[in-house]
Amino acid sequence: MTFVQLIDCRTSRFDEMNRLMDMWVEQTKGKRTATHALVGKDRSDASHFVEIVEFPSYEEAMRNSNLPETDEIFQGMVALCDEMPTFTDLEVVRDEQLNCATAREWFEQAGTIEIDRMFDRVTEDYVEHDPSAEETGLRAAREEFAGWRQAFDFSFRVDDQIAQEDRVCTRWTWTARHKGDYLGIPATGENVTMTGMTWQRFRDGMICEGWWQYDRVGLMEQLGVLGE
Repeated sequence: MTFVQLIDCRTSRFDEMNRLMDMWVEQTKGKRTATHALVGKDRSDASHFVEIVEFPSYEEAMRNSNLPETDEIFQGMVALCDEMPTFTDLEVVRDEQLNCATAREWFEQAGTIEIDRMFDRVTEDYVEHDPSAEETGLRAAREEFAGWRQAFDFSFRVDDQIAQEDRVCTRWTWTARHKGDYLGIPATGENVTMTGMTWQRFRDGMICEGWWQYDRVGLMEQLGVLGE
């Protein structure tokens, strides 16, 4: 289970503390077990800082704490603080990345939901980056999606997801049956698969931009258009 440690401290020497943290990051390469660190400053008290450090588990956090580099940096941190920092150990009991959840639902429903409802989660100024599409706006994205639905009965399997700031990357596997015309290729009835990745940018919980990469050549091979 993911484990989080909150370090609450007060200091008027944050720049020095920041350099100390940079030193720890450099010295613990290949050793540290921390996966994410975030520092926040209190808007109402410029000397009050909270650092949030994430680990895969409590056991990994203890391994990290036992590194000699960690102890050395901790002693330096105490010296820079106005008072002794406090530590709060938290087992994560709920971790919900809302944009990831929206992206996952978008893909999982893509083959069955009504097209209008599919684009309820997309902004009016949506921009699409698809190597096979000439236009980039919402209307073009709707038409492109409708074309795929007319040509194939399909579903997406979400294989992996990562999130960074306002963007979510989804790695997916697409499984389909070719039931209608696709780029001038009449229905073959073939069962086909394709892998790809999509980056989606979010604004106010809505998808406002998308970048698509997928194995179109492999799909054409399965449809018998290109030689194996």
